[in-house]
Amino acid sequence: MTDETQPAPTTDAPAVSVVRPGEGETLTLGTTRMRVLEDGSNTEHRLGLTESVLAPHTPGPPQHRHAQHDEGFYVLAGTVRFTVGREEHDAGPGTFVMVPAGAPHTFANPGAQPARMLSVFTPDLYVQYFRDLRDTLAEGRPPTPADSLATMSRYATRPASPAS
Repeated sequence: MTDETQPAPTTDAPAVSVVRPGEGETLTLGTTRMRVLEDGSNTEHRLGLTESVLAPHTPGPPQHRHAQHDEGFYVLAGTVRFTVGREEHDAGPGTFVMVPAGAPHTFANPGAQPARMLSVFTPDLYVQYFRDLRDTLAEGRPPTPADSLATMSRYATRPASPAS
């Protein structure tokens, strides 16, 4: 093959994202510290990924449902308690929990040690929810129930009762 017949190098290839330890946007949400590893800007919004550290005895959010995205959790350290309806699942390191859209769920760290997990969102929709929540908390007041419902509804999320 001669130089004249070789294909030209591609210049419009997608950029690869590399987030090293200690890098990435960090969000502090009460007793939870979240590091955004992918906010969807590199995946055409198909995927978001965060790493969260839940302080000991963190109760987690009220049980809720997402209408427009699936959510997966991979426990890296500690124990995370996932509640789905009335069922509880204590998940240790190496456990993966997949929550499809519409499934009621919440999570908490009931233990005396920090828990660390990766969370994946498909599509990336919910990463912005956490930024909005951070901004509300930064105003110096806890969100009211009405604030929380309004923020959740912007991201197709609603509360779920344990029986549902």
